[in-house]
Amino acid sequence: MDRKILTAQEIAEMVDGRLVGDGTRELSGFGPLDSADSRQVSFLVKKNQRHLLQNCQAGAVLVPEGVEGEHPCTLIEVKDPYVAGAIVHGFFVRKPFVAKGVDRRAVVGEDCILGKEISIGPLAVIGDRVRIGERVTIEPGVVVGDDVCIGDDTRLCANVTVYNGCLIGSRVCLHAGVVVGADGYGYATSAQGEHLKRPQVGIVRIADDVEIGANTCVDRAAYGETLIGAGTKIDNLVQVGHNAKVGESCLLVAQVGIAGSTTLGRNVVMAGHSAVAGHLHIGDRAMVAAKAGVHTNLEEGAAVGGIPAIPVRQWARCSAVFAKLPEIYKQLKRLDAAVNSLIGQPKNGSIERKDND
Repeated sequence: MDRKILTAQEIAEMVDGRLVGDGTRELSGFGPLDSADSRQVSFLVKKNQRHLLQNCQAGAVLVPEGVEGEHPCTLIEVKDPYVAGAIVHGFFVRKPFVAKGVDRRAVVGEDCILGKEISIGPLAVIGDRVRIGERVTIEPGVVVGDDVCIGDDTRLCANVTVYNGCLIGSRVCLHAGVVVGADGYGYATSAQGEHLKRPQVGIVRIADDVEIGANTCVDRAAYGETLIGAGTKIDNLVQVGHNAKVGESCLLVAQVGIAGSTTLGRNVVMAGHSAVAGHLHIGDRAMVAAKAGVHTNLEEGAAVGGIPAIPVRQWARCSAVFAKLPEIYKQLKRLDAAVNSLIGQPKNGSIERKDND
């Protein structure tokens, strides 16, 4: 395959940047600032790191607007080097889609509708009445249940399982081991302590442009649907409970847990190992810190941390005090002893209030 080559000027136009230096320099890849060579593009996130440019060997560097001074490499000033870097890096590594057809070792059920230019790998199993869009890739070992619908340009990586009736949008990527549509965790406990299963008869709907990391599970609804909104990106090992609604363009980092029937608004960010209890509403643009446990509704734009979750600045102050608790406790005991000595009370290791008669 031919290498992709762009000039520095073309890259500047791609990211709506301002070129400072040689615009004719040809570039064919992307690399980190400390190791990129003369044919690669790199990026610098912060202005206060500009000293790193002095020994940089990259052919061109995406930098924040207003970086001053003379530097040995060509610069491209942009509003956000991190975002611009993602665009350029994506261009260089993106491979053209090559349809491989249906492998002879795959199993395709009855009454399926298969789009043009698809790839279905060995040992994949496609159920009955499945609809698959154009340029879809289904890798080895994938299981797609009956009545599933998969949109155009979607990729199901190895050993993904999509249960019956679920709907997968266009340009979706489900990484290895993702399970979509397994039964939600719903039981009713009788007076005798028996756990009776509540039927889970809904579906999962995954909207367009969603990416879900390896071994994440999205449970089917008890009724209706569990929803993952358009543009949302989910990390590995995340659990989304039945009837949850995750809004558009959310970020869910590894080991996040969302209990059943909870709704997340748009652009919600949940950091690693955080969790939200069931039947709650999390407002647009809310942020949940790592390992936080949310037990109440959150307003739009809220930022919380800790267990139970509290405003993140308050949580930061509490965390700073927590490390000092042993010394504070020692000081409190000394003060307790001193006060008891002054008022003639027996030394019992605790401060007791003494009301006057």
